[in-house]
Amino acid sequence: MSNGVRDQIPVGVIAPFDFALDRELWRWVPDDVTLLLTRTPYVDAPVSVELAEAVSDTDDLGRATRELIAVAPRCVAYACTSGSFVDGVDGEQRLVAAMRASGAPQAVTTSGALLAALSALDISRVALATPYVEALTSRLSDFLAEAGVETVGSAGLGLQSEIWKVPYEVTAKLVADTDSPAAEAIFVSCTNLPTYDLIAPLEAELGKPVLTANQVTMWSALHSAGSKAIGPGQRLLNSG
Repeated sequence: MSNGVRDQIPVGVIAPFDFALDRELWRWVPDDVTLLLTRTPYVDAPVSVELAEAVSDTDDLGRATRELIAVAPRCVAYACTSGSFVDGVDGEQRLVAAMRASGAPQAVTTSGALLAALSALDISRVALATPYVEALTSRLSDFLAEAGVETVGSAGLGLQSEIWKVPYEVTAKLVADTDSPAAEAIFVSCTNLPTYDLIAPLEAELGKPVLTANQVTMWSALHSAGSKAIGPGQRLLNSG
């Protein structure tokens, strides 16, 4: 148990302006870690390729990183899936470089964390379950293909707003419907889609890893900060 703020490991999190799941992020965090959250500037647009491009501005990421540096985070995470895959692998690397150039000692993005998680689990074929419109889901598939990961199936909910309000049962059905024998794992995209309580039951039901945006983000960020994420029954967090 932590003896106070001075004993805690600070981890910075930059989220999109419409992020509504601060509480879910904290569920992966052990007692000796504290999260320091900030957000990107507001953009008046629906969830789309255009919005993903708008929230992946390197100047905005650099500015948000500098806002966190005063409290010395060990790592800064950009908790946005679409914003970190929309411009491909090079775009994801530019975001990491922008955070590092702005003072982050370590920097991760959700999409970069996904690639790291797939590598850790030795997975090269995935099914995608997303809340997005088709054009945005297609960009995720392109990003993975560029990184050498095959998408063997995908489905989306077609939502352009209020993704945080999607009930667990809707997401669980989407995941089950997306699964196939060809998929070594399923990735549930979007950091604004609640998933924490679904992961372990779905993995038990489907017999394969179910990775989610917030899960891989916290797994990677906490590892970079010298800690470990908490998630009972979640395969990624117990993969060694």
